[in-house]
Amino acid sequence: MIGWVNEFETVRQISIQRSFDSLKNFKTILTVADPSIPENGYVDTKASNDQMFYRLYIMLDKGAFLFSDAKRPVLDTVVKRDVVKTDLPGINTPVIIKDSVVIGPVNGNNRPKADVFVPSKRVFTFKDGYVRIILPSAGDKKYSIKFFTPEDEMLFELKDIKQKDFKIDKTNFYHSGWFKFELYENDELLEKNKFYLPKEF
Repeated sequence: MIGWVNEFETVRQISIQRSFDSLKNFKTILTVADPSIPENGYVDTKASNDQMFYRLYIMLDKGAFLFSDAKRPVLDTVVKRDVVKTDLPGINTPVIIKDSVVIGPVNGNNRPKADVFVPSKRVFTFKDGYVRIILPSAGDKKYSIKFFTPEDEMLFELKDIKQKDFKIDKTNFYHSGWFKFELYENDELLEKNKFYLPKEF
């Protein structure tokens, strides 16, 4: 689990990055839905081992950005813990946990925990900026996907999908930002989620 406390007044984007070492080859595994949430976290269930390194990419106003220190998971067996101080201005962590017991709020107050965005395993933004679709049972089962704006206005629909693994060009979405989707399997709703297209085009 990667958790942090955000003390910046204005944050445009926070992304979690993972690498096999602490110096290079970091790849973004998640861009959080709302970077302004003061306290947030994410559970990495797809790491190949528990010795990976993690850091936060933090974008501020006017294109300014910075990275947190790279950290490796540590076992957390306490019920409540103090905020870990770093040299990074505005960020009191990240705290990275390999295995966790139920813990109290990071900053010690009674503010409710924010919902953590969990990206879809079937419809997600790929590293090249395109939207990737993975449907292992396509062909055997009937799939369709509806795409929506954040205001729930329908953009377009893919019907009777036969391909098991394909990409949708990002230009189909006209702009960067969040988009919602509904995935149907045999005309029944299988998943309702969202994805983020970065400002690269």
